[in-house]
Amino acid sequence: MLDRDAIEKIINDKIRPGLMMDGGNIELVKIEGNQVYVKLVGACSGCPGAAMTLKMGVERILKSEFAELDSVVPV
Repeated sequence: MLDRDAIEKIINDKIRPGLMMDGGNIELVKIEGNQVYVKLVGACSGCPGAAMTLKMGVERILKSEFAELDSVVPV
């Protein structure tokens, strides 16, 4: 089972700073099973590269920390 506090820590430490440098941010919406639901906000919400940011950035980082994670789902 994925731990919300542990995921929030990785988001705060490894993901959010990079997004904020580009005027964006990320919110952890919920965890269901082995899927993490997130919402990109700020400049990231309308960015053409948002899908790539989710898969190549957010999902890659979270999967490296949590082997049981199946996917990151945009909300």
